[in-house]
Amino acid sequence: MASPILPGTGLGSGLDTGAIVKALVNADKAAKQGQIDRGTTTNTASISGIGTLKSLLATFQKALTDLGSTTTPQFTGYSATSSDPKVLTSTSSNTAVAGNYVVKVTSLATSSKVASAAFAGGATSPITAGTLTITQNGTSYPVTVGAGATLQSVRDSINSQYQASGLSANIVTDSFGSRLVLGSTTTGAGSDISATGIPELTIDGTAPMAAVPTATSSGAIGGLAADAVFSVDGLAMTSKSNTVDKTISGLSLVLTGAGTSTVNVATNNDGLKASIQKFVDAYNAVANAVTSLTKPSLDDDGKPTVSAALTGDPLPRSLLAAIRGPLSQTGAGDKLTVLSQLGITTDQKTGALNFDGTKFTAAMNDKKLGGEVQTLFTGTNGLLERMNNVIKPYTDTGGILDTRTTNLNVTKTKLTADQAALDRRVETLTAVLTKKYNDMDTLVGKLKATASNITGMFEAMAAQQKNS
Repeated sequence: MASPILPGTGLGSGLDTGAIVKALVNADKAAKQGQIDRGTTTNTASISGIGTLKSLLATFQKALTDLGSTTTPQFTGYSATSSDPKVLTSTSSNTAVAGNYVVKVTSLATSSKVASAAFAGGATSPITAGTLTITQNGTSYPVTVGAGATLQSVRDSINSQYQASGLSANIVTDSFGSRLVLGSTTTGAGSDISATGIPELTIDGTAPMAAVPTATSSGAIGGLAADAVFSVDGLAMTSKSNTVDKTISGLSLVLTGAGTSTVNVATNNDGLKASIQKFVDAYNAVANAVTSLTKPSLDDDGKPTVSAALTGDPLPRSLLAAIRGPLSQTGAGDKLTVLSQLGITTDQKTGALNFDGTKFTAAMNDKKLGGEVQTLFTGTNGLLERMNNVIKPYTDTGGILDTRTTNLNVTKTKLTADQAALDRRVETLTAVLTKKYNDMDTLVGKLKATASNITGMFEAMAAQQKNS
C-alpha cells in the first residue's frame, strides 16, 4: 500500500511527520494484526495436519483391505504348494490338514462349442425372423430375430443378452461360407449347447459335426463337453469344473493341464508372521505419525519450543483412542482370542505395537494356534473389520475429518476477510493522520513565515531609526 505522506512532509515544522504517522498507525494496528497472524498460523497448521491425518488413514485402510482380501487371503494357517503349476495350482483354508497329496490329471473339463451350417453370403446373410432358442443344461435362452436380421445382428443380439450368463457367439468363415459359432464358459458333461426355432440356425450340440464338414454340416466342434478326469492318491474322480474345492478337505485345486503334481500342505508360519508384521507396521505408521502431529519440539532442557501442527487439538487423541480400542477386544476364536497370545503388545510409552517373533513361533508350534489366526484377524467381526469400522467415521465423505476441514476453511476465509478489513482501516487511518499532520505542518510553516516577516519589519524599522 503506497503511503500518502509526501517526501516534503515536515518541512514546515521540522518534524518527521511520516515517522509519527507510521508509529501511531502501527500502535493502532498491532493488537488486531497479532490476533490475525496467530489465528492464520494456527489455522494453516491445522489444515495441513488434518490433511496429513486423511492421507495416513487412507493408507491404513488400504493396508487393512489388502490384508483382509478374500481373493488372496493373507492369514491362512496352512499353505498349499503344487510341485507342478502346469498341472494344477492349489490354495488352502484353515480346515486343511498337513500332508502330501498326489494328484494325477488325465483330462480337463471342457465346455461346449457348436457351429451352424454355412452361409455363402457371409456375415450379412439374411436370417428368417422368429425366435432362436439356445438350450444348455435344461435352461433356455430365447433370442428374438426380427425382420431384416442378418447373421451378424443375430450374433450381436446373443452377446448383448447372454454374455453375462456365460454364453457367447461369433462368426467363423471357412471355404463354404460363414457359420454362427456358439460357446460357453460352463464346463462338464451334459452342458452341450443346442439351438432351435430358426431352420437355418438349428444346431444339435449333442452330436459332433462331421469330420469332413460340408456347407450344411452343423453340430459340436472340438468334441462334446466333458468332465475333468483325475485321481487323488490313486482314487479316481471326475469334476464338471476345473476348479475342485470339495475333494480334499480344506484345499481348493485348479486343474490346468494333464500330468501329475504333488500338493504339499504345511503350516503357514512364515506367511502368517509376514502378514502380522504388515499389520503391526501399518498400525505403527499411523500411531507414530498422529503422535508427531501433537508433540511439540523440545529444547535442550526438554522444554517445548515449536508447536506441532495439531498440538493441543483433541481430535488426534480421540483418533488414537479409537484405533487402540479394537486391539484390546476379545476375538471369536476358541483358543486364540487376544493379540498378546501371538506376541503382539502395546508399548505403554509410545502407544506403538511390538511384535515378539519368539513368542509368535511358540504359539504356532507349541500351542498350534495357526488355524485360528485368520479368524482373529479376518473372521466375522475380526480385528481388521473392527479396526476399519472405527476409522470409517473419520474418513467417510462428510465424516469427522471432512467436517473439520470445512470448518477450518470457513475460519481461513474469515481470517482473510479480517485481514482485508484491517488493511482498509490502516489505509484510512494513515490517510486521515497524514492529512492532519500535513495541515499542521503547513500551518506551522505559515506561522514561521509570518514570524520571520514581522521580525524583518522590526529589524528594518530599528535600522532606519539608527541611521536617521
